[in-house]
Amino acid sequence: MEIKTVNLKEKFDSFTEYWNPKIVGELNGQLVKVAKFKDEFVMHKHDNEDEMFLVMEGKLLMELDDKTLEINAGEFVVIPKGTNHKPVAVGEVKVMLFEPNTTLNTGNTENDFTVKNLDRI
Repeated sequence: MEIKTVNLKEKFDSFTEYWNPKIVGELNGQLVKVAKFKDEFVMHKHDNEDEMFLVMEGKLLMELDDKTLEINAGEFVVIPKGTNHKPVAVGEVKVMLFEPNTTLNTGNTENDFTVKNLDRI
């Protein structure tokens, strides 16, 4: 594997679609992904994987069963496995995700948002 730096601005600038994570790195069975979010996603959970959402730009609301968290640029949240959650973007939000390579973006729900084969950029 070639060791090189990753320019996040260039990666985010290379795509326009929303809710379609792109792989930008991999370490220890974890994928580093970037994605653009807009509007609402779908309530879902991951039975076997924790997820980390790091907001790079914008404001992300994370709806849980009992509360809603606000995650701003420079902040992150870890969603433990088995936790129902629904990301809601306020405008456009740029997010970096850290997840096991087995994580399906829609977890236990398959719908139009489900992406099974992620692009590496």
